[in-house]
Amino acid sequence: TLPCLPGARPCIPKDFGHGSLVCVCNATYCDTLDPLVLPAPGSYVKYESSKAGKRLERSEGRFQSSLRPPGLLLTVNISTLYQQVKGFGGSLSDAAAMNILKLSQPAQDNLLRSYFSESGIEYNLIRVPMACSDFSVRPYSYDDVPDDYELKHFRLVDEDVKMKV
Repeated sequence: TLPCLPGARPCIPKDFGHGSLVCVCNATYCDTLDPLVLPAPGSYVKYESSKAGKRLERSEGRFQSSLRPPGLLLTVNISTLYQQVKGFGGSLSDAAAMNILKLSQPAQDNLLRSYFSESGIEYNLIRVPMACSDFSVRPYSYDDVPDDYELKHFRLVDEDVKMKV
């Protein structure tokens, strides 16, 4: 397991032009968050990022039961539940895996820690595309033999074996 870094570390912004800023994450540094703590009943925690420089800036507030603002009104009915959230995550495409594997091992560790650890954004789910996707370097499938309904010619390709499994 990767060790967790205690406390928040600020974003070191890097400008890619056209108003596109990213936070530096390399072999020696990656921004982190304070550990997430559930808010008290009746209150909320908001994290905000913006082009103006906010990077997962934390703020807190309390829900108000009788406020009628002139703008948008969000109504939360906590007595009616529609679905259970299993977690949060992202997609691990061929392109993402190729880029991650080009990093040094310490940079890979920092990147993965920033996604999956308590000092990061705590992803707990990953979606892996089956066969190629629009983020693959070439088109491929698992069985190109016509009428092979029993999948006798099914084979994983190198991209799956080296980068996804």
